[in-house]
Parts: sequence; structure tokens; C-alpha cells
Amino acid sequence: MSEKEQYLKTLEQEAATTVKVLRAYPGAKSDLKPHAKSRSAKDLAWTFVFEGYGGTQGVDGELPFPPKNMPKMPEKWDSVVAECERAFKTLADKVRKAGDAELNKTVKFFVAPKQMGDIRRMDFLWFLLMDMVHHRGQFSVYLRMADGKVPSIYGPSADEPWM
Repeated sequence: MSEKEQYLKTLEQEAATTVKVLRAYPGAKSDLKPHAKSRSAKDLAWTFVFEGYGGTQGVDGELPFPPKNMPKMPEKWDSVVAECERAFKTLADKVRKAGDAELNKTVKFFVAPKQMGDIRRMDFLWFLLMDMVHHRGQFSVYLRMADGKVPSIYGPSADEPWM
């Protein structure tokens, strides 16, 4: 399996899990902020859209952040989730169409605080994928705090036991 195929397989699995977690969230509580320095649940969920479109732009070799043509954040929770799905699909389609030579070129991205450097596009995509997993874990805590049912992510949860 090529690196691109491995990435796409992992992206599709992780994106599906992320969408499952987002769908479990009670939309009426999208303004929840667990701490004054925390983002709201809706703003945190919007990170996935931001990364999806940023990743798509990074495949083209353009500075990925802030993503150009970024849609406006919808008011309704279900529309935020739908936009996350669209961003993940857009990214997967873009990677699927990209050649290995393009994915092995570089893109400018942060390499340290306030410092940009050249990152291989495929490494940039893996970085975004791992960041999505990180923020999904963060979001699962919001989900529990909002009295939502936390689905199985990598194994059973209190709300979705396997036995």
C-alpha cells in the first residue's frame, strides 16, 4: 500500500469517527465553553472544516492558512456537521487526484512559533489528520459535559459498550 493509499484509508476512517462524534453532540448546547480560555463547541467543531479546506489548499502548494474560499460558519449545528463532512470529502477527493510527485513537494507551514518553513505536503496532511484526532478527543470531553452520549471511538465507551 502506498503512503497516499494509507493516508486516504486513515483519513476516511478517522473522518467517519469524527462525524459520528459530532452527530452525537446536542446541537442546542453548541455554545458550551468549558473554560473562559476554551472555544465554544461550535467553534471547536469548525476547526475540522478549517483543516479540511486548509489541507485541500496545501495539496496545491498554497499557504494553507487561512484557507481561501472558507465558507461562513452556519448558525445551525446540523449545518456545521454537514460542512465538516463536505470538507473531509473535498480533502479526500483532492488527495485522490494528486500525483505522488505533487504530494512530495513542499508547502510553507509553521515549523516553530512565528516561524514558517518548508514541509512536505504529505507530511503536512498527516499533521492535519493527527490534529483532527487530537481535537476530536478534546471534543469528546465537550460531548460528555453537554450530557451527550459518547460513541465508541477506538473501543467501547460508557455509552456504547461492546459487551
